[in-house]
Amino acid sequence: MLWKCGKIRAFLSALTLIVNSGMAASVEDRPNFLLVVFEDMSPHIGAYGDEQARTPVLDDFAAQSVLYEQVFTTAGVCGPSRAALAMGMHQQAIGAQQMRAQQGVALADGSRLPYTAVPPPHVKAYPELLRSAGYYTSNNGKTDYQLDLSISGGPFTVWDETNAEHPWRGRGEAQSFFAMVNLNQTHESRNFPLDLDESSHPLAPATLARLREERAGREPVHDPAALTIPPFLPDSELVRAEYAQMLDNIFHTERTLARLLAELEEDGLADDTIVIVTTDHGDGLPRAKRSLYDSGIHVPFMVRWPDGRGAGTRNGELVSFVDIAPTLLDLAGVEVPEWMHGRIFLGDGADPARDYIHAAMDRHDEVPDYQRAVRDHRWKYIRNYQSDQPFFRRLAYREMLRSMQELWRLESAGELPPHIAQYFTGARSEEELYDLRADPYELENLAGDAEHAAQLEQMRAAMARFDARVPDWSEDGELAMVERMWPGLVRPETSAPTAELADGRVALYSATQGASIGYRIDEGHWQLYTGPVELQPGRTLEAKAVRYGFAESQVERIEG
Repeated sequence: MLWKCGKIRAFLSALTLIVNSGMAASVEDRPNFLLVVFEDMSPHIGAYGDEQARTPVLDDFAAQSVLYEQVFTTAGVCGPSRAALAMGMHQQAIGAQQMRAQQGVALADGSRLPYTAVPPPHVKAYPELLRSAGYYTSNNGKTDYQLDLSISGGPFTVWDETNAEHPWRGRGEAQSFFAMVNLNQTHESRNFPLDLDESSHPLAPATLARLREERAGREPVHDPAALTIPPFLPDSELVRAEYAQMLDNIFHTERTLARLLAELEEDGLADDTIVIVTTDHGDGLPRAKRSLYDSGIHVPFMVRWPDGRGAGTRNGELVSFVDIAPTLLDLAGVEVPEWMHGRIFLGDGADPARDYIHAAMDRHDEVPDYQRAVRDHRWKYIRNYQSDQPFFRRLAYREMLRSMQELWRLESAGELPPHIAQYFTGARSEEELYDLRADPYELENLAGDAEHAAQLEQMRAAMARFDARVPDWSEDGELAMVERMWPGLVRPETSAPTAELADGRVALYSATQGASIGYRIDEGHWQLYTGPVELQPGRTLEAKAVRYGFAESQVERIEG
């Protein structure tokens, strides 16, 4: 629709975006943030005590940082984990817990309906809240929060740039920035072999082409024969080769971190930037990725302060990924919304340390599941709501791993040791309890041991308190959840903005509750709308709106 300026009417002042810019610290006082996220990587870093991994860049960064020893993602897989990271809320409370929503919920006729998570209307990603406070926000392409039908899509209002060629150089003069750089060369797919069968999966041909390009001329760094393999995997030649490849990937990928840190120095920004290095979840290996064991949710997390505070020290407090959003908002001087589930754990405004972290596991691609976990410093409790199903089931993407193929081969031959064979049995225990000090790999379930009955009850109580506080949209099943988010199983569409032009300024409003609004002038860069915008005569303003998980609205045009 084309809006022409006519007689002056009253401004529409109601904004559906949470705007905190008035509460932000002054521009001069606000730090920059560089968040570097390696993919699919447990703490295979020398500074974390991994004597096998060669990580000189990460070790050097650790010496300049506070190293957090007990940081956990809310899921052992990327989409749900990133949704929780972005919103500061557990994924099962916003409809983002199934991996992948875009692959669809199973319908009665056997078909699948791709869908999007639709969080409550007041929920906003913290980069959007930073952007509304004046920050430049950039992402180098990983915007998978399950809020769009494309896995690389997402609300257009969250980021100034979603495929930024450089993390911070696109910002305005003297503008503070939040940049998220995702390093996917450590992803599970980079562990696939070069003789991968291109017919094994729809993504296999493109994956194989990428692997050949990345590994061309690359010399091996880690010797498979010299490695110690975690006990939840078979110690075979194929598994050793894959494990060595995984460590090699980390070694080569950390060079990108070195380049980013050097560019911060070159641009004179190192003294104004808080740098955080972490990963999106644990290793891209069987019984690590997609699990609630520490091998799937325990991640490295290092914070380098501009003034060097705490450099070379270690912190053992429990930190959850939902803590990152409120913490960065607070450091930026932006008010932390009450609806966020996390706590502030850095800076002068830090909250008391937590006693527990919580994690969830639901459907992975074509394989349904429903697990919940709670962990303190010593104990892990897992509840299986689909205990009639074995842990390992055929999952097409994971089948491209040599280690998974080896597991199936040895299971078929009856050659797996009991502590690994248990993952293929027809049923799981409804409850699992692990003493992480005595059993760090979580192989001996103590839930049925009378000696630990009191500890079991304590962990049950901790989970019950969490369940009373955080809603779980998996309780009624995935289809019921989708019907609630998409009435009639049809994706809702955001109402287009209405506009008022008066005295050369445009006010915008969307009738959709919780919608964010973006605008651009003369087909320039899309900006986040936070208040009336100046529009010169002869120029054209375009506006559109989106509520997270809804389809974007139509574009409205306003002539100055």
